Amino acid sequence: MADYPYEREHDGSALWIKGPPALSGVSRFRRWLFPAVTAVVILVLIIALGASNMKTSNRLWSVEHSVSNLSNVIQSLNASLQQAQETAKEVHRLQFAVESNKNQLTSVSEALKQLSVVDSLSKSVAMLRCSLEHIINNSSVVDRCCPLGWNLFGSGCYFFSSSSLSWNQSKDWCEKHESHLVILKTDEEWDFVTRHTVPDLFWVGLSDMRTGKWEWVNQTPYTIERRRWVPGQPDSWTGHGLGHGDEDCAHLHRSGRLNDLHCSTQMRYICQRHSQHS
Repeated sequence: MADYPYEREHDGSALWIKGPPALSGVSRFRRWLFPAVTAVVILVLIIALGASNMKTSNRLWSVEHSVSNLSNVIQSLNASLQQAQETAKEVHRLQFAVESNKNQLTSVSEALKQLSVVDSLSKSVAMLRCSLEHIINNSSVVDRCCPLGWNLFGSGCYFFSSSSLSWNQSKDWCEKHESHLVILKTDEEWDFVTRHTVPDLFWVGLSDMRTGKWEWVNQTPYTIERRRWVPGQPDSWTGHGLGHGDEDCAHLHRSGRLNDLHCSTQMRYICQRHSQHS
């Protein structure tokens, strides 16, 4: 019985010993809230950093592209500058050459002036010769003259060549000497010319190469007179073996009549021009 109070006291003290309190739902929520928020913040930071890196990468690519274009532009400018420098050097060389040859150009100009004077003197000499011939021949009227080597008839001067050329070459030669291949209109002209040509062959200014119809070199239409042509001519013969085309050019035959022939044939020619007043 003596132990009973002790046991009661011992048992009573045992009722005051408390164990760990049980966690409620709110406590558990608070316990996991902070880690979750931290994780979300970290995730947001990662996403933001990724987006920022993407923008930065794009900007860097754009800058690199711009730098590349700028490099090409600089290279183009350098090439243009080099070309401009070369052009400037060439201009400088030309300027130097012009300055160096200035005296020579002046000499050429003076020579041309002298040639002009010589040409004028030549014409004066021709006129003087003409006048002297009239005086020697006791001509009562001294009115018209021809260049040296030309024959005066009526109001015209006639040149009978001693060399042979094609029809086109003959035409060019006459034009360079302020004349044209002879155009025969009157019986008097025919008689005068044929007296100087028979029995040789001479080109005259008659052809059908331009339109297929016969015309003089001044494009005056020509009507065929059979009495002026060798019998059976013109025949536009193509068996000449002289290349393309038929016989498109006319010449004076040995008989003094006309004949058509291939224009490339070489023969003598007659030029005609107006005479000059003395």
